[in-house]
Amino acid sequence: MSGGWTGWRDATEQALYGGGPGDRAGFYLRPEGPAGHFRTSVHASPLFAGAVARLVESVDEALGRPPVLDFVDVGAGRGELTAAVAAALPSGTARRLRATAVERAARPDGLDPRIAWTDAVPEGVTGVLFANEWLDNVPVDVAATGEDGVPRYVLVRPEDGAERPGGPVAGADAAWLERWWPIAGRPGLRAEIGLPRDEAWARAVARVRRGAAVAVDYAHGRDARPPFGTLAGFRGGRQVPPVPDGSCDVTAHVALDACAAAAEAEAAAGAADGGADGGAGTLLTTQREALRALGVSGARPPLSLASRDPAAYVRALAGAGEAAELTAAGGLGDFGWLVHGVGVPVDRVLPPSAGHRPPGAGAVADSGP
Repeated sequence: MSGGWTGWRDATEQALYGGGPGDRAGFYLRPEGPAGHFRTSVHASPLFAGAVARLVESVDEALGRPPVLDFVDVGAGRGELTAAVAAALPSGTARRLRATAVERAARPDGLDPRIAWTDAVPEGVTGVLFANEWLDNVPVDVAATGEDGVPRYVLVRPEDGAERPGGPVAGADAAWLERWWPIAGRPGLRAEIGLPRDEAWARAVARVRRGAAVAVDYAHGRDARPPFGTLAGFRGGRQVPPVPDGSCDVTAHVALDACAAAAEAEAAAGAADGGADGGAGTLLTTQREALRALGVSGARPPLSLASRDPAAYVRALAGAGEAAELTAAGGLGDFGWLVHGVGVPVDRVLPPSAGHRPPGAGAVADSGP
């Protein structure tokens, strides 16, 4: 990839999703997929898919067991979570399941033919829309303040990641910064302008007729934004400089509180126009609290099991280790879970937990892949 100076949003779009044969394809369009470079919760343990399946079961029950139950996996990678959730559901639920993987890459060979593959979120979802580490790869522009304290777009040279200041941030981007990540008048600060993610999430949630929409990502809240931003690159399991030349993942943490507000506003507007059922509550919590509410615990099995059934003890111990990784402080457990009920009370989606709080009520921890 070569060219002149450009904004980070355009450069990232080309680096991640641009066309080209073989190793010239965008990073996320290559055959190895995300799993070839880093572990998400999906790859860390089947316990994650099992927990998501229990969430789907809760929504199914709240919906009254509809004839067709949707599970839409947005940012599906190579369909790993879609297939694992379908396999984890009880047979009666699985027979009614319409599983859809949403991904811009080509359909992988060998994927269960019952799973639909598309590059756009379908309309009229009745069930669960689930987006695990999707929003962090929706490209955004970066802003920084110079000595004059004026937020300006950061321009990047794609071939080597060099940066220079561009023009002042204006219009809707400026309004977003002022509301969600104010850096004006504070020289030396950086921010990622999350407006495209807000818009993408609001559009996705609006496709749910009844059920729930869940976004899981590494995130931060308005009262604890990182002063120098979070833009990073990842390749081969390691963090690398974020060079938007297609050689690495380019990602930034998500302002999930802003995404929540955008989806709520869209739902309110749709309800006023006589559209979908409208909202039925929103919560923002951590993965640690969400998974514990869904029955994932890192507690070690009792030693008495080792004497009664050594093989069962070993299996339980392995499961506890996997659960501990999924819920670990400073790691996957600190990820944010943003949950919207759509025509379904949000406490029917995720069982009540002391960790739940409304969006904006506190920081969501800041951790990477």
